[in-house]
Amino acid sequence: METMTVERVIAAPVEDVFTWLTTTTHYTSSPLVLRCRLARHGEGAPYGVGAVRDHLWLIGWFKERITRYDPPYATEYVVERSLPPSRHELGRMTFTEVDGGTRVCWTTRAEIPVPLLGPFLTRRLARPVITRTFGAILKAADTALTRTAAPRNSY
Repeated sequence: METMTVERVIAAPVEDVFTWLTTTTHYTSSPLVLRCRLARHGEGAPYGVGAVRDHLWLIGWFKERITRYDPPYATEYVVERSLPPSRHELGRMTFTEVDGGTRVCWTTRAEIPVPLLGPFLTRRLARPVITRTFGAILKAADTALTRTAAPRNSY
């Protein structure tokens, strides 16, 4: 299993960042994400524990189930099915208030289940693609949440 982590500070309140990033239909703001759909609502909140999400990214299709939902500080999920096939132990996002906004830490533990070549393919192929995709989604969140109105000309 390979652990992959991407972090970013977003200049917005923790509640806003948590809401944006746990509402995965927003991920299509990233050029690397084609479609995201909430297939089943979770307990107490649409993206709460038990929610099922279907994601189609440039790197593949993923059916995920939310296993932890602790607003506005953490959410966890597991990939139940994917194409191409993968093994997945953990997906976690944590949200921490810091000077200037919210630090998001997105971690996943996964591997490509191919005999003998799996660890190599995971490290050399999956790791850079997954971390780039996570980074693109965090950048899209940053852009959406920190957008400021353009100054108006006064005449």
